Amino acid sequence: MKAIEETIELKIEGMSCGGCTAAVTRVLEAVAGVHSATVTLNPGTARIVFDATQTSRAELETKIEEAGYDIKP
Repeated sequence: MKAIEETIELKIEGMSCGGCTAAVTRVLEAVAGVHSATVTLNPGTARIVFDATQTSRAELETKIEEAGYDIKP
């Protein structure tokens, strides 16, 4: 199956330091199919480039929530 590259930006609530951004980055980069994850503390966002044939937005959101952070709508 041919890769389908997608880029999304999620708003994340609950990050308060550089350690938080590093933790979210590690969690996202561990997901199969994620090509890159750029997490910024202010304004609290994650820009994720991934292969949609291997993972989904819902799975990425779940991984962030499992790490202890909330996704803002």
